[in-house]
Amino acid sequence: MSAQWSVVGIAGWRMAKTSYFCVMNTAYLLLGGNLGVRVETLAMTVELIEKRIGQAAKKSSIYETEPWGFQHENKFLNQVIKVKTALLPIELLTKILKIEKQLGRTRNKSQYSARTIDIDILFYNNIIISEKNLQIPHPRLHERKFALVPLCEIASDLFHPILKKSIKKLLENCGDNSQVEVLN
Repeated sequence: MSAQWSVVGIAGWRMAKTSYFCVMNTAYLLLGGNLGVRVETLAMTVELIEKRIGQAAKKSSIYETEPWGFQHENKFLNQVIKVKTALLPIELLTKILKIEKQLGRTRNKSQYSARTIDIDILFYNNIIISEKNLQIPHPRLHERKFALVPLCEIASDLFHPILKKSIKKLLENCGDNSQVEVLN
């Protein structure tokens, strides 16, 4: 699916939304945080996503991972969920930012820092978006085991529309050597 087709598809969806039906889209979201009560925060995040965004059709195990891109004494908990949603990508991002803020996320100038919760859009259907504030698929997904391992658990055959490889193949080729372990 090309970006051009995707834009036409989204425009068509907007028309359908005002009609008698709407198209359900599939988004894969990465949840992660290393501050506060991590397990409870992930559970609250999933609950808020289901209330405001759409049904969590699949959930990976929760993984404990090292911080990526910075040093911190607290490890992260990460989980990937597959969500069915009627929201457009920009609407999805807006709802995600509101959920993060409600759960205590504060953004600072540093791209990588400790946080209560971070929600990344990994994929949205099979579309490609490259805007200043929204990039889908996530541009660093293939570099991060903490994202690839839980995603591979629930969608190993999912195909990356830019890199033209399955998630399983991306994980096999990932150069990230950080520890990613299932939380007991």
